[in-house]
Amino acid sequence: MTATTLLQRPSITVSDFRCSAAPGDAPFVERHRCHSISFVRKGSFGCRAQGKSHELVAGSVLVGHPGDEYVCTHDHVCGDECLSFFLDPELVETIGGRKDVWRIGCAPPLPELMVLGELAQAAADGRSDVGLDEVGHAFASRFVNVVSGQQQKPAPASARDRRRAVETALWIDAHSHRAIDLEDAAAEANISPFHFLRLFSSVLGVTPHQYLVRSRLRHAARLLTGDSRAITAIAYDVGFGDLSNFVRTFHRAAGVSPRRFREASRGMRKIFQDRIALH
Repeated sequence: MTATTLLQRPSITVSDFRCSAAPGDAPFVERHRCHSISFVRKGSFGCRAQGKSHELVAGSVLVGHPGDEYVCTHDHVCGDECLSFFLDPELVETIGGRKDVWRIGCAPPLPELMVLGELAQAAADGRSDVGLDEVGHAFASRFVNVVSGQQQKPAPASARDRRRAVETALWIDAHSHRAIDLEDAAAEANISPFHFLRLFSSVLGVTPHQYLVRSRLRHAARLLTGDSRAITAIAYDVGFGDLSNFVRTFHRAAGVSPRRFREASRGMRKIFQDRIALH
C-alpha cells in the first residue's frame, strides 16, 4: 500500500491510496482514525465491517467512523486505487445529517457520488479549476444527503451575507498572487469553510477557488498585453506556482496559448479569427 497526501487543511485532508494486494494475501484488521470517505476509482476489494461483508468496485465508497475496525480483502482481483477524504469532527458536525450514516461501512456506486468523485479526481490531477478542498466538502455533504435521504436546502443569503461574499471576493482578487485556500478565504469572511463555500457559490455563481484562478488569469491576460517580461515571470507573478499548469489553464480559458495570446494582442488578430473559424 502506498499513500500520498495531496492536500492537508485543518478541516480536511485528501490522500491518494494505491494497494497492490492480490488474492491469497492474508488480510488484517485495520481501524479508522477519523471520519472518512474513500472513493474507489480503480480496481476492486472486499471489506468486512460492522458484521457485514461488502464488495467494492470503481465508484463505490468506503466509509470510516473513528475507532471502527474493518478488514479489506482481495479475493477476486489484484489491487485498487482510492481517493480518500479525512474529515475534521467540526466539519462533520457542520455538515449535519444522521449520525448513523458514518457507520454503514460502505456505499455502493451511486450516480450522485460518482460524478463528484470523478470531479475530485480531476481536481487532484489539475484538470479542473475547482479546488480539491472545495470538492471534498461537496463530496462529504452529498454523501450525507444521499445516504440519509435528507436533502439540505441552503437558506437564502441575507444582505449581510451577500456583502460578506462580495467583500471576500474583492479580497481574493486583491491577493490572488498569493497562495489562498478555502480555509484562508473563510477566515477572512469569519465563517466556517463549509458555510463559506455554500454562501460564496450561491451569491457569486462560482466557487472561491474558481474565482481565484480566474482572477489570476485576468491579471495574466492584462500583463501579457502590455508587459514585455517572459511568460514564466508573469505566470509566477500572478500566483501560478507551475508554468505548465498556467499554460494549460490559460489555453483552456482563452483557446490559445499565452504566447499566441500575446501575439494577438500585438496585432496578429488572425489568431483569434482562425480560432473562431474552427468552431
